[in-house]
Amino acid sequence: MAPQGSTSSAAPRHQHDGTAQGEPGNEAGTPLELAKDEKEAYRVDWEPNDPQNPLNWTAAYRGWLTFQLGMLALAASLGSSIIAPAGNTIAEYVRVSPEVATLSLSLYVLGFAFGPLLWAPVSEVWGRRWSLLPPMFCLGVFSIGTATSKTAAAIFITRFFAGLFGSAPVSNVSAALGDIWSPKARGTAVTFYAVCVVGGPTLGPVIGSSLTASYLGWRWTEYIEAIWVFVMFVIGCCALPELYPPVLLKKKAIRLRRTTGNDAYWHPHEEVKLDFRSIVTKQISRPLLMLFTEPMVTCITLYASFVYGLLYLTLEVFPIVFAEIRGYKLVISTLPFLGLFVGVLFSMAINLLNQPRYARIVNANKGKPVPEARLQPMVVGGVLFVIGLFWFGWTAAPRFHWILPVIAAALIGAGN
Repeated sequence: MAPQGSTSSAAPRHQHDGTAQGEPGNEAGTPLELAKDEKEAYRVDWEPNDPQNPLNWTAAYRGWLTFQLGMLALAASLGSSIIAPAGNTIAEYVRVSPEVATLSLSLYVLGFAFGPLLWAPVSEVWGRRWSLLPPMFCLGVFSIGTATSKTAAAIFITRFFAGLFGSAPVSNVSAALGDIWSPKARGTAVTFYAVCVVGGPTLGPVIGSSLTASYLGWRWTEYIEAIWVFVMFVIGCCALPELYPPVLLKKKAIRLRRTTGNDAYWHPHEEVKLDFRSIVTKQISRPLLMLFTEPMVTCITLYASFVYGLLYLTLEVFPIVFAEIRGYKLVISTLPFLGLFVGVLFSMAINLLNQPRYARIVNANKGKPVPEARLQPMVVGGVLFVIGLFWFGWTAAPRFHWILPVIAAALIGAGN
């Protein structure tokens, strides 16, 4: 549970001595203005150094929460690719072509695309726990559904819904990290999260091929995924508190009304509701408006989508290069994915090296975030990404030593 502190004082933030604060010239304010002032005085907020404020929790505890959130994201991203090496086996089992069998991967990623439209509003209204833990439970259920499927339709449907629910931690963990880390330190935590999101698809094929090639078979790729998801779900239920400040302040207002008997305490989040109209007018329309009217958002979104798409394209390209062309066996042909993962770790090092510089810039900006100061690592990654793509294409032929395309894979991973 989150560290608990004493409840803030029952006294309002501003006291009125009976003398109205009026307009210039010492004229009394209107009754409406006085009522607004009185209501604002009882608006619940964090006290200085409030122990219930997630930003004031100990660094060790926030580190533990960051680990939990990262593992939730890793479980979901790993689930996207762990079944990829079993594509040919599944195709033979359900009697479809290998091209059709790739839908088990494509539909999961398609679920990633639609899921945030649901989980983002839930996160902003009901809090981080409700947007993370129930979807993770459903991800585990649908993973078992895939493992027990006997038809192509069942596999594809359960994979889509697994991706739909698995998108919750992928889309909401970064917001949760923003709740517990200050702008100056947030970059380090988000870097760990990014490694989990991008590293999952690179580790999945190695694990999946080992299971598929063993006596366990392809179904255990999904059973292992479900086991990991349920383990993280149980840990989260026991050890992951609510992190979203508006929800915490809403609960604080309710607690103050109950303990003091004063119904004047309130918080604006108590009036926030989740309905069809708010989803359409706010949660859906607002991101689309930003996407098409903010050039920076548009450029970063297009670039990130392109890079993430190429990352998943490697799940189909690597088997061609290392299994079909070079003739490696299933498990060995997936080991080059470890090169991708090494590159992802290298990208983490690049971002961490930029962190002291970013902290100095934030301090100079009076503690306010400076998004532009994070572009330099992105530029380095973009250059490495392009070099890796050309390098991989030029050295994919069997006449080149296998280490050359693996090094290229590391550069591609660093660019992600």
